[in-house]
Amino acid sequence: MGSRRKQAMKYLIVHAHPSNESFSNAMTERAVASLEATGHSVIVSDLYRMQFDPISDRRNFSSVLDSQHFDIQLEEKHAAANDGFVAKISDEMRKLEWCDVLIFQFPIWWLSVPAILKGWIDRVFACGFAYGGGRHFETGIFKGKRAMCALTLGGKVENYRDGSTYADIDHVLYPIKRGVFEFLGFTAVDPFAVYAPTRMTDAERADALDDYAAYLLGLAGN
Repeated sequence: MGSRRKQAMKYLIVHAHPSNESFSNAMTERAVASLEATGHSVIVSDLYRMQFDPISDRRNFSSVLDSQHFDIQLEEKHAAANDGFVAKISDEMRKLEWCDVLIFQFPIWWLSVPAILKGWIDRVFACGFAYGGGRHFETGIFKGKRAMCALTLGGKVENYRDGSTYADIDHVLYPIKRGVFEFLGFTAVDPFAVYAPTRMTDAERADALDDYAAYLLGLAGN
């Protein structure tokens, strides 16, 4: 008997880097090329190219629950029930519903994500759509989907070890892993981190991209 055909998967990459010449950009390009070449589907939300507004306020909504007092969670619940999110937000929500795997691609800035990505999290993972009504963790709305961080760091790997300059990368990413991915029901996949790519040789950067492609294809079962 022939081998069973691998199931095609759908990937959403939320890309947050302002430079097209960055290694983060090279990682996203390689991810798209490798996944699509093996039959998977990929959508990229390139937040800087989209000029995504990170500020979460009444601009999130085309609907209004209370014009006098602004409670963002109550407005989110109302919008979720009444198709009341503006198109730029609802488009991102539809991408999340579509995907099997969510990837955050970003550089570590100040031991966190760029503000534009944090704003995407704040605006798109809205109450009533992404959580609420007791739906979180094991009963989360995105249960059955996977999520991961693909990231670059300015420091070398030895700087991100317990007892070194900074904490281990799993500790640095805990707010995303536990506070975002797992809270919403995603299965959090181990991150893929590239340390100090600007200090690498061209050959080392090429190897890192090969390793990243292999990692993603391994997740996909290819």
